[in-house]
Amino acid sequence: HGLLGSHLSWEAQLSSPLLQRYRLITYDLRGHGQSGQPTAPLAYTDGRRWADDLAAVIAAAGARRPVLVGWSLGAAVTTNYLAAHGDADIAGAVYVGGVIELDASQIAPHPEVYRGMASADLKTHLDAERAFLALCFETPPDTVTFERLLANAALASPGMQAAVPQMTIAAREGLGAMRKPLWLIYGARDALVRVEPSLERARRLNPRLLGTVYAASGHAPFVEEAERFNRDLASFIDAANGR
Repeated sequence: HGLLGSHLSWEAQLSSPLLQRYRLITYDLRGHGQSGQPTAPLAYTDGRRWADDLAAVIAAAGARRPVLVGWSLGAAVTTNYLAAHGDADIAGAVYVGGVIELDASQIAPHPEVYRGMASADLKTHLDAERAFLALCFETPPDTVTFERLLANAALASPGMQAAVPQMTIAAREGLGAMRKPLWLIYGARDALVRVEPSLERARRLNPRLLGTVYAASGHAPFVEEAERFNRDLASFIDAANGR
């Protein structure tokens, strides 16, 4: 999942009849949801720690040749996993609205929102989180889902939110070295990640990747165009596993 999310972000996949023939494994990133919230900034700025968390989940779950699916910040976690652990034990990877690098040319500027999210003033902090969540969607989800995701965002560690903009991402060693099937999906109306510069940078790092843009989506095509995404994901998983 992405910044301020949790395993709840994937409800449209976990509840999809089309995807029930696969084993779906979700977890909460450090500083999010029901996972631990370390206080030291290094716990969030060191990208290797996020990578090792993912490796630990794969090992604990006994997952064999999984396809990794990372949304936004989750794509950066996947990149760091690939840099630290390689691609030998996975079947492929999917980046959704993926952060390739924390570079100003690739990230849409919302300085007031990000500054507010790191604020110690509770009202400022919560209002900024609402604004950030709204930016995730061109077409917002239903009210109940949005409110649940907003409550979920409020669980995220303030310390993590302040530190994560400095998270290291080993893009060349991770995404660039990936040789298994790699698919990048963006929404054409993404308000948080700059689509074309991100795709261009990713292709320079790894010309073998497949890139797809969903015309009607913002930052969260797996929510906004869930049925299409689920069909496409099923096809990718089958192809990656030689089915």
